[in-house]
Amino acid sequence: MVKMPPEVIETLEKQWPIPFATASSEGKPNVVFMGILKIKDDETLLFADNFFNKTATNLAENPRASVVCWTKDPRRSFQIKGTVTFADEGSIFEEMEESVRARKPDLNMRRAVIFKIEEIYEANSGPSAGDKIA
Repeated sequence: MVKMPPEVIETLEKQWPIPFATASSEGKPNVVFMGILKIKDDETLLFADNFFNKTATNLAENPRASVVCWTKDPRRSFQIKGTVTFADEGSIFEEMEESVRARKPDLNMRRAVIFKIEEIYEANSGPSAGDKIA
């Protein structure tokens, strides 16, 4: 796992919603918007599986995913890649369920999505576009 630099964390905190990309075992892509993100620590993001369909199928076949975040001011953009596991009980599930309830009290979360960060890339245009930063 890699640690997110502070500027990546700041950018994630400003982004809403977060584009969350997966691919099937055959490589067929899927992207959904995730409305609830919790930064667990500098190596882990938590999302809520409230309505996953194709995303759940893809992650069952291929647990790798990617998110992208950006801000206009300051101008920053990062692509984050990692591996996903799930929690349908326990402390991580409860922590994410609390975040969901704080935003949408009537929404029932199926399970917590645990995104372990493995790579981070510069996603702004310019000479450093695509450079691995972590």
